[in-house]
Amino acid sequence: MSTEAQRGPSTTETTPATPHRATSDLLTVPFAGAPIFTRARALRPTGKVLPEHARSHNRALVLQTLYSSGAQSRADVARGTGLTRVTVSDLVADLITEGLVIELGQREDARPGKPATLIDVDRTAFHLIGVDLSEHEVFRGAVIDLDGGIVARAEVARDGATGDAAIALVDALVERLVASTTTPVLGIGVGSPGVVDPHGVVRSAPNLGWSDVPLQARLAALTSLPAHVANDANVAVLAEHGESQLDDLLLVKIGHGVGAGLIVGGRPVIGGGFAAGEIGHVVVGTDSGPDCACGKHGCLETWLSVPRLTARLDAVEADGDEGESARDDILREAGRRLGIVLAPVVGALNLSEVVLSGPAELLDGALHDAAVDTLRMRTMAEFNRDLRLRMTAQAQDIVLRGAAVMVLSGQLGVS
Repeated sequence: MSTEAQRGPSTTETTPATPHRATSDLLTVPFAGAPIFTRARALRPTGKVLPEHARSHNRALVLQTLYSSGAQSRADVARGTGLTRVTVSDLVADLITEGLVIELGQREDARPGKPATLIDVDRTAFHLIGVDLSEHEVFRGAVIDLDGGIVARAEVARDGATGDAAIALVDALVERLVASTTTPVLGIGVGSPGVVDPHGVVRSAPNLGWSDVPLQARLAALTSLPAHVANDANVAVLAEHGESQLDDLLLVKIGHGVGAGLIVGGRPVIGGGFAAGEIGHVVVGTDSGPDCACGKHGCLETWLSVPRLTARLDAVEADGDEGESARDDILREAGRRLGIVLAPVVGALNLSEVVLSGPAELLDGALHDAAVDTLRMRTMAEFNRDLRLRMTAQAQDIVLRGAAVMVLSGQLGVS
């Protein structure tokens, strides 16, 4: 292995190293190390571009077509992408050499002439590593195949760890996951709480005691693999977008903290300061409210985060019928505060769907109903009558699956 490969890829290299292959066999990818959340980047390639950018874009376009549609002939790919057959054949030859695409044999076809040879993405060629740091008690991770299936899982108890101790837990979890598969790893995706810039630096994560932690560079150096780190809610919305296919989507991730991921016009939004969706630290109302880890009082997170909400519910659990009534009051108040924060966002963007991700036993019921009522009262009913607030169907794996999407997009340009 070369010195460069041993040292590990930087955030700007275009050839990720993998410990499972010789240097001569390393996968060459045009998007390696590129930040996924940029202002102008769509989630997938959609058409031809200028000549100077054509090859890498068209390469991703061929991969996206095969990844989404499955086995096709080269002629099918040419028709589907609008590329010439010569261009498609040239690109496919390179992708076969790199181990990304395989030939499946001839199509059974009753038409006259030589049967076409079918090609597809080699869905067994690589695994992905996904890591979710959003939960209160554990850091979770998984080995994921190219179709999003969970191959293996691992987790480490957080035990209240913050700062360097929490970073060490992430290191150990990632090393354990990488060691658990003998299949080449395409890359590592991590969903972290807090404000994360496009280079994977966690600028601020108060609940983890992190400030300016270069987590992406650290994991790339640790594993000699491409790494991608983004805010956990921004990662989760990628998974939800893949299921819903809505061009405009807001996902609210409720766990150790509260955050939102936003896709508008098919593009992730992170904002000029990389803090779009940080609704957890919006102060709700003028009644002061509980202290927040960020130093303010009455942030949405103090009403809605899982540890805070669970603690208040546990305090009234033993009071019989009165406790049940008090429980509903607590959940309704949390839902009302959520609705207050979401109303201007829904009104400004005219969203048709908002998705909640978190413990269903807390969110689906009195809290959900109160949030819906508040949204309807605080927005223009004639323009938001079809607004839907629903729970995600992906349960606790949403950040892990979104991390897989992030790696696929960052490394191959597909989703």
